[in-house]
Amino acid sequence: MKQKNDDQYRELQQHLDKMPVGFPPTESGIEIKLLKHLFTPKQVQIALQLKFIGEPIKNIYRRLKKKDFIASKEDLEKKLDEMYFKGLIYRVTKKNTDTNFYASAPFVIGMYEFQLNSLTPEFYKNSEKYLNEVYVREEYNKTGIPQLRVVPLDQVVENENLVYNYDNIEQIIENIGEPIAVMDCICRKGTDLIGNPCKKTDLRETCLTFRRGAVSFIEKGLAREITKEEALKLVEEAKEDGLVLQPGNSISPMSMCICCGCCCGVLVAQKELPGLSRFFATNFYAEVDQDLCEGCGICEGRCNLGAVHVVENLAQVDREKCIGCGVCVPKCSSGAMNLLSKEVETIPPKDTLTTYTTIMKRKAEIARVENGLIEQT
Repeated sequence: MKQKNDDQYRELQQHLDKMPVGFPPTESGIEIKLLKHLFTPKQVQIALQLKFIGEPIKNIYRRLKKKDFIASKEDLEKKLDEMYFKGLIYRVTKKNTDTNFYASAPFVIGMYEFQLNSLTPEFYKNSEKYLNEVYVREEYNKTGIPQLRVVPLDQVVENENLVYNYDNIEQIIENIGEPIAVMDCICRKGTDLIGNPCKKTDLRETCLTFRRGAVSFIEKGLAREITKEEALKLVEEAKEDGLVLQPGNSISPMSMCICCGCCCGVLVAQKELPGLSRFFATNFYAEVDQDLCEGCGICEGRCNLGAVHVVENLAQVDREKCIGCGVCVPKCSSGAMNLLSKEVETIPPKDTLTTYTTIMKRKAEIARVENGLIEQT
């Protein structure tokens, strides 16, 4: 039976779906369960008035002051701060002022990750179902501009002269700005909660955030500040365990996930798609020197996306599945496995805001094509 407040949660789903990274509906209705877990009915009414670009209290209050549960600007600020610390929205403090700006947060990367300290088995399972049922296929992959990109593990690329700073993990961390913070991977925490722990690594503190993103996670009590040296040490541990480096899809990312193919919501969902490599922002691919290959199978075991298989004692790379992460290279004792640069380089957007505005423009173009307003280019 439909509950009487379902309509306002559906309205919130539709509102969030208009953001650059949307929140599409499902046949199962699992998205409404997620929203009910996160938002109270009054918080829904506030969230409906927030936009993608942050606004100060006075602007939001102007739209909400007629609501009987909003007593004043100060009261609204208190409620918004409660939503921020609950992980439902964004809050940014303008530089050199005490003025806070509030904005909608996407489900991923956003509300989902913000539930790290309050994660329950039910919420994790519902989130996993949502990612697999609709989100990755119909939202994350829709525009061809993913939220994350793949950078190779350090010192594995054959044509090193073609590796630009934004594809060099050492340079990314050196130039990223401070603070740097690390927190538990929510995906691995979720698989631990349901009794299906990671098969790839014992590492749990693997998600990095930078600058404003780091400040947000630290003040919520979700992350701890670390040095550049500690961040680079984590990358070395990731290389040892065969994990994929996925920073945000920009030259100056706000975060970096360190992922495995058995827990990461995005990688798990992508593995099921044909020609999956086209959905990843990457400038590299793996190739085997068959004269050197000894058919040991180590590369096959390390690959997170099933892109490498040993056939008749020789490793073979499926280019349609290879995302150029370089996980297969470091443990190849014969030196047969190499990571090569693609002929056409993909330059990431300059920053996170540019990434999201580019996604939004592309979504608008797709919508016009679908509605017959313009022809497909």
